[in-house]
Amino acid sequence: MKPDNANTTSTLAQAIEHRSPCPIARSLDLMGDRWTLLIMRDALFLKGRTFADFCASRERIPTNLLSDRLRKLVGLGLLEKVPYQERPPRFEYIPTERGKALKPMLRAMKAFGEQHLDGHTKP
Repeated sequence: MKPDNANTTSTLAQAIEHRSPCPIARSLDLMGDRWTLLIMRDALFLKGRTFADFCASRERIPTNLLSDRLRKLVGLGLLEKVPYQERPPRFEYIPTERGKALKPMLRAMKAFGEQHLDGHTKP
């Protein structure tokens, strides 16, 4: 296993075309879809680790999208895919140091939602 260095850029992150040099725009190019930050929320705060854990999330991400996003998050170096069972093969997705760096942003988004959006979903 190679060391996790939060300052290095993964191959997948380097391969993505960025629309702007702005750090916010570049971050959104990597994580600005509907599901990616929710998966990271589950991994960082709700102890989601397995495919089944993420499937059980209240937002009900479709399994094909979950597979795609987990692969993307591993490629970006935000999650590490670790085998925990050989037959059938099963994996855990563990936040890396780079993934853990998202905690303050997710906390800020939570605070914004609680303060400005009543902390509730619309009916």
